Amino acid sequence: MPASPINSPVLCFGEVLWDFLPHGTFPGGAPFNVAYHLHRLAVPVRPISAVGRDDLGEQLLQRLAQWGVSTSAISRHATLPTGRVSATLSPQGDAQYVIARDVAWDRITLGPDTLKAAVTSPALVFGSLALRSAENRAVLKQLMAALPVNAWRVFDVNLRAPHDDLALVREFAASANVLKLNATEAARWVDATESPGQEESHARALAAQFNAALICITAGERGAGLLRADRWTWVSARRIAVADTVGAGDAFLAAFLCSLLRTAHTDTEMLSAACRLGEWVAAHPGATPDYDTTTPI
Repeated sequence: MPASPINSPVLCFGEVLWDFLPHGTFPGGAPFNVAYHLHRLAVPVRPISAVGRDDLGEQLLQRLAQWGVSTSAISRHATLPTGRVSATLSPQGDAQYVIARDVAWDRITLGPDTLKAAVTSPALVFGSLALRSAENRAVLKQLMAALPVNAWRVFDVNLRAPHDDLALVREFAASANVLKLNATEAARWVDATESPGQEESHARALAAQFNAALICITAGERGAGLLRADRWTWVSARRIAVADTVGAGDAFLAAFLCSLLRTAHTDTEMLSAACRLGEWVAAHPGATPDYDTTTPI
């Protein structure tokens, strides 16, 4: 079965920033990372965010331009600085984050060209971190209203304290048809104790609360699962030497969405492709390591 062409850009709404890690400084932000990997996988993409009129903002725009990713929906904020995150790593490579407040991506704006693009977009990716500002929540609702009825509305849940308001998460989950979250987040969301092997029950508990067609739960070194049409599919992870886990989940989501949009893959194939790219990114420093692929998943 041939893959379906993707003619209109996927929209990725939310934070774009710099990750300051112990071993270097890297461009990041979950929607930005997803956009990067979609572009690498030959999926047209348009990140929607904001940077400051400062050196860090200019460097982010230059980096996107070098990659060939559109910057037309990334605005320049006159007074707020470009976002930044300071991260520390555990011996296992897991990251803990301190996320700067009152930065440019807290005030994302939509231009007429972006709203026009939304009318034909096959998918919108958005996360929970950008919901921390009322301005962004209003803009996101406007953007979702412009999407085609059959577009994928992909909610990438990232519960990072103190930006982890479950009431907001539940509000926007009601508008999503794809929920992606990790095992820790899923357990917290359904008020359960995280325990290996409970991902399916947590996914089913979420399905009872929301009308999402797909619920995907990642479990790091153990693998990932997908609930669709009351059927649970699980794919185990492969053992790797972890450099850091920054952006691995974003790479996973990009590969998963790429397969979903191309429609020529089984649920097992989609999860396998997503796990393999997530593992590869975790084995390399930063969220956007350089690689080249001309063969779409």
